[in-house]
This record gives sequence, structure tokens and C-alpha cells, in this order.
Amino acid sequence: MSDMNQKIIAEFRANDGKVGGFFANNTLLLLHTTGAKSGEERINPLVTFEDDDRLVIIASKGGAPSHPAWYYNILAYPEVGVEYGTEKFQAQATATSEPERTELYEKMENIFATFTEYKEKAGRVIPVLTLSRLS
Repeated sequence: MSDMNQKIIAEFRANDGKVGGFFANNTLLLLHTTGAKSGEERINPLVTFEDDDRLVIIASKGGAPSHPAWYYNILAYPEVGVEYGTEKFQAQATATSEPERTELYEKMENIFATFTEYKEKAGRVIPVLTLSRLS
């Protein structure tokens, strides 16, 4: 895990889910996945927003031409752990399809404009996933 992610995770946990810097004033979650190849737990901080009773995450990888590793982990193991604010819970991750994918991506762009830049430079359709709490 990158040093930047480690710092964000530590700040998130120390401040009840709030972080500063680049992500100040945005809502983050910590996504716990199982490595598709390694089987090991992976944790990634991600910008999110609520859509009814689901959380929405975007597999942008900062606009890179490839999907992030956590996306492939979800495809292999769609039950994930989530830290959201002070809550911790299990969730079912689901990849959205059109037209919902575009609608949710546009909502994210309105919240965090950097996602427009990611879309323009990625050269791929960026997956949008929803996280639904498991009881």
C-alpha cells in the first residue's frame, strides 16, 4: 500500500472519517477487499456519496488507463468490508450498468469535479459500483 494511502487511512481513523488536504470537504470510506490473487486483505480510501441506502464508489484510478486492483478484487470477492465515518460493516459490492453507471458518475462529478478530469484522460469506461449493507 502506498505511503499516501497509509497516511489517509490513519487520518481517517483518527478523525472519525474526516481527512484534509486534497480530499478535504469530501466524504471518504475505507474499502476492505480480499486480494483476487493473494487472498490477503487490502484497504483503499475512496471518495464516496450516498445514493438512497447505498454508497457509490468509482474505479477511476486517478484517470489511469487501467482499472484499479481493488476493482478486480471486488469482481472475485464482492462481499467487502466498509469503514464509513465511525461505522464498520459488511457490504455487497455491485457493478452498475447503463444508464445507471453514467447517472451515478455524473453525480460524483458534481460532488468532486476532479472526476471529470479522470474521465477525460482515462481512455476507458470507468466502472461505478454500489455498496449495499449486509444485515
